[in-house]
Amino acid sequence: MMIRIMKLLSVVLLMLATACAGQAIGTGLAPSATSQIQPTSPPRPTATPRPANTPTPSPTATLPSTATLAAGPAGQLDFYSNRGGGYADIYVMNVDGSDVIRLTHGDANSFSGPWSPDGQKIVYTGFGLTHSYIAVMNADGTGNIILTDQSSDDAFPAWSPDGTRIAFTSRRDGNNEIYVMNADGSHPTRLTFSPKDDFAPAWSPDGSQIAFVSDRDNPTGIYNLYLMQADGSGVRRLTKSNDEIDYSPDWSPDGSQIVFRSNHKGPADIYVIDVDGSNLRDLSNDSADDWAPTWSPDGRKIAFQTNRDGNWEIYIMNADGSQPVNLTRNPADDQLPYWRPTVAKSIRLSAK
Repeated sequence: MMIRIMKLLSVVLLMLATACAGQAIGTGLAPSATSQIQPTSPPRPTATPRPANTPTPSPTATLPSTATLAAGPAGQLDFYSNRGGGYADIYVMNVDGSDVIRLTHGDANSFSGPWSPDGQKIVYTGFGLTHSYIAVMNADGTGNIILTDQSSDDAFPAWSPDGTRIAFTSRRDGNNEIYVMNADGSHPTRLTFSPKDDFAPAWSPDGSQIAFVSDRDNPTGIYNLYLMQADGSGVRRLTKSNDEIDYSPDWSPDGSQIVFRSNHKGPADIYVIDVDGSNLRDLSNDSADDWAPTWSPDGRKIAFQTNRDGNWEIYIMNADGSQPVNLTRNPADDQLPYWRPTVAKSIRLSAK
């Protein structure tokens, strides 16, 4: 039963490391481990699931009374961390690492997710007693609403560029497939129909295509990147290795390239490839593991997580891979960054 429930989450955790308070969300590897995490069935956090589509109480974070998350050119990132103790929670910070604000104080793990195109909401993966689910909250952590009904494992949410739809991964039909639903959680529609795993959708900037990860043409667990039209048609393979693992696609703002992580050389590095499958380059080229890349809105920077300092930290580097900088510098594990769109207005948080 546990193996069936956690099939989707083992895929999620190929991208992620361990969570908080000694609870292994991955494979039980220490935070400093640099080996490739393999699909396993990790233990489940014990928590009481919230009802679907029910507003949850706003977080009661202890915040500086005048804390400001400055939008615009400086920008922000959201990420998840176990620095608060207990479970993994979602945080937001400026892209220079300042003004770290905790957004969630849940009774289970919450994994960070992308911002809405207007920068006013965050969609993320939460964990109930038996299933993971997709939820959305305001950029200040208030107004949490669960969008999927927790009858199956749902994860990897991604906003469409116009903000009207959310693509995600679900096991509701027995294996990992990609679905799309309205931004309010209504009308889920299945896009992929493969007996193998399809997951981690990422919309192109113009909304016409979706990149995703699949092992449909490989041995089970050997994942490549694919592209399809936004309606699920026209699937084509982008990376074509039969013995390496490619994950975490994210489109460049101009739609010409996709950044992702891969173990082409052993430890996972951050790579970029043109959308026609040419011009593959290793950007991070480090002996540690580098995961979960995300482009800055102006295309000049890439944020990612790495364990090169002994635990998971959030870094940014130039889009050519130069000048990597550690933003978090915290003994806890900080993971899965997402860049806030620069169209967002500054928000001011007051202590609750």
